[in-house]
Amino acid sequence: MDKPMLDDVGLWVQAFLSPTVLVELAALAGCVALAWALVALLQRGLQRGDPRSILFGVRIVDGALFPLLLLGLAYVARTVLHHWVALAAFKVAIPVLVALVVIRIGVKVLQVAYPDAAWVRPIERSISWLAWLGMVLWVTGLLPLVLDELDQIHWKVGGATLSVRTMIEGALTAGAVLLIALWISAVIEARLLRSATGAELSLRMAVSNAVRALLVFVGLMMALSAVGIDLTALSVLGGAVGVGIGFGLQKLASNYVSGFVILAERSMRIGDNVRVDNFEGRITAINARYTVVRSSTGRESIVPNEMLITQRVENLSLADPRVWLSTVVSVAYESDVELVTRLLGEAALASSRVLRDPAPSVALSAFGADGLEFTVGFWIADPENGALGLRSEINRAILSALRAHQIEIPYPQRVMHVQVDGGLAAAMSPGAPVAPAPAPAQ
Repeated sequence: MDKPMLDDVGLWVQAFLSPTVLVELAALAGCVALAWALVALLQRGLQRGDPRSILFGVRIVDGALFPLLLLGLAYVARTVLHHWVALAAFKVAIPVLVALVVIRIGVKVLQVAYPDAAWVRPIERSISWLAWLGMVLWVTGLLPLVLDELDQIHWKVGGATLSVRTMIEGALTAGAVLLIALWISAVIEARLLRSATGAELSLRMAVSNAVRALLVFVGLMMALSAVGIDLTALSVLGGAVGVGIGFGLQKLASNYVSGFVILAERSMRIGDNVRVDNFEGRITAINARYTVVRSSTGRESIVPNEMLITQRVENLSLADPRVWLSTVVSVAYESDVELVTRLLGEAALASSRVLRDPAPSVALSAFGADGLEFTVGFWIADPENGALGLRSEINRAILSALRAHQIEIPYPQRVMHVQVDGGLAAAMSPGAPVAPAPAPAQ
């Protein structure tokens, strides 16, 4: 460390020990109180308490708005006090606040954009360490010296000269551009998906995914340009990628294109009940490459989007979310048909899930071998809750009603004929005599 730098540090320490530091600390305290009050008023006025909000968090200090406002107020206070006192505390406060803003924005944007990604945590720690390291170098005055030394390490790549400083600055610029792109896409996604249900949800999700992909692509192009990479050289790479997609990645590309087609056409939407490849369930997510179908038993099927476009898919709730179910009951031939019809219709209404309009229907569907067969049909509007429990509830109500009115549910009956001496004996029935078989010849 040379003598001029030691002199600068000595002057800074001497200024920090002067009584005017109390004025600076008072101004900083006022900035903190004012920023706190402004954020509290905005949060209460906008009724924001969403942990996924980047500017606002659950608490006042959780979001990025508080350090941003505090940094702006600190800059204003420093500009005002600069004309009357020698600044010392603000020379430390401003770098610290800049580091806080960088950390808070980087962490919140990544948490909102990728809430379940495992790689977000290490990147958050890296952002924190880099921000605090830059703050220390800034405060101590070592940052210009370090940048000059890094600028001396350079090499030539083609027609351009790159240095370690250029690469670091380009990487930081690329990270900042990508964070801003993710921030804008997260805000647009929150606006689009807010209070979206049913048919609108799939279309808004498609628009949100397209906007995010476009913004990230533009941000990546700007980041590569900031690093110093000639974008015209990417034309060859783009041609190679196109050939690769045409041959080796055509299935993957087809799934992505099919996903956007499904979301745009809205032929299948989140919440629809579908049957595809002998698997029936409710669509819980439509992603760019695949669709998740969850059955009533809890099993989930990952269906490639191409299959939903090229194969036959039964959408049970495309035009109408109501689903028709039925159960079959047999009664004895001597039963009163009108009474049975009325009892079965009343039993079908035993469950609150059964719709009253259209009402359940009861029909004498067949003359069975053992009795009269009645088909009880009913409509439900929540097939995602399963049908087995509903059928069980209605069957129990039917059984109780038939037993209460002493209506017989017949057992299977079979007639047996015994062949004796090549002839056909009398029909076997309960209580009927059985002809003895002749004794074998001696």
